[in-house]
Formats: sequence, structure tokens, C-alpha cells
Amino acid sequence: MQNAPIVQLEKVSKVYQQGQVEVKAVDNFDLTVRAGEFSVLCGPSGSGKTTILNLIGALDAPSSGRVCLEGQNLAELNRGRLSRLRRDRIGFVFQFYNLIPVLTAFENAEFVLSLQNVPAAERRKRVMAVLREVGMADYVDRRPDELSGGQQQRIAIARAVVSEPAIVLADEPTANVDSAAADRILDLMAQLNREKGVTFLFSTHDQRVMDRARRLIRLRDGRLEADEHRDR
Repeated sequence: MQNAPIVQLEKVSKVYQQGQVEVKAVDNFDLTVRAGEFSVLCGPSGSGKTTILNLIGALDAPSSGRVCLEGQNLAELNRGRLSRLRRDRIGFVFQFYNLIPVLTAFENAEFVLSLQNVPAAERRKRVMAVLREVGMADYVDRRPDELSGGQQQRIAIARAVVSEPAIVLADEPTANVDSAAADRILDLMAQLNREKGVTFLFSTHDQRVMDRARRLIRLRDGRLEADEHRDR
């Protein structure tokens, strides 16, 4: 449902122990992300951007507060249910692509559907449709080391969206590609958001990503500094 809450963080804090020192990476933070948003977490290094993505993605747990995905408090889920939630409801795009080196582009894009036990014919249909959307249908048999950085990131995007997750979390997705590839990747993500309704939440230092955002969530020292909604 358009505009339904996908993610809700309520008074979330995350504290890490570094030797004898406690570091508060996120401090009493509230956030709601709704279906169809194209939003960016931004701020200086150490502001809490990646920590917040990791909490939303169930890769880490808060020290206090609640993290909910589609109304479900992640703290109430056991390890198996958390794993299935990450597999089925969250897409991940990382700055270092995280493709599996021994698999082809098609097999990397197919990977989540294989884990979901989607039948082979249905997997092929869905993967090829997404690969066409990201402009990679002619590269299905190539392995990651045979692709450019921008092409690898397009395969990572295909893998993230093919299972139709509730939200795609993108951590510095343009950090390791050149300017032209970054623009193409951002064009692709904006198109998927606009035409397919894919919900994106980015963390970034990249001004180009911030310029594309319809919502800019500025962080400093683990706290919300500003929350700017834009008409685009």
C-alpha cells in the first residue's frame, strides 16, 4: 500500500564498547519510512548512517528502543525468522557489490529466489525481466570479474529487487564507481522507484545521491539534525 509505514524506529539507541569507552553510534533516534519513498540518510563520518541501515536490515540489534519492519518488532523474532525476513522483505545494495565470484551475473541475480525455493521456470522469467530492466540482459553468463564496477552494481540492484522486497537498503552504492556509472545507477534506481514503486533508503556522502532524494534525513552524532521532504 502506497504511503504505508515500512520501517519504524522508536527511541532507538546503539552503544558500542571500544575498550573502556562506550560509543553511542545512534542516540534516541526516531524514524518512519513509508512505502514508495526515495530517501537518503546523510551526514559526516560517524554520524550513524550505516548503523541505522544495519539496524533496519536486522544485521544488528539496538541497545534500546524498537525497530519495526511492516509492523513487526524485530526484537520479537528468533534467529530463523530474522533470517527469513532479511531474505524475503529486505533488499541490500552494498558499496562493494558483494556478488559471489564463482556465479554468473544471472546466478547472482537469481540467488535470493533460489533460497526462497521459487521454481526454476519462474526464477528464470523473473530474473530475465529484471536483468532487462537494469540493462544487463546481454551479460547473463559473465562472472563478476568480467564486469565493470558499474555493471556489477547493476547486477547487485537486480538481485536486491527481483524478490520484490518491502524496502531496498543501499549503503554508499555509488562509492566505488566512476561519475558516469554513478549517474546511470542513480537513474536506474529512480526509475525503479518511480515506475515499480520500489522503496529505497540510502546512506551516502555523495552529493549526487542527495540531490536525487525526495527526502533528506540529516544526521549528526547519531541524532536527527534535519528531515527535509522535497517535491520531485
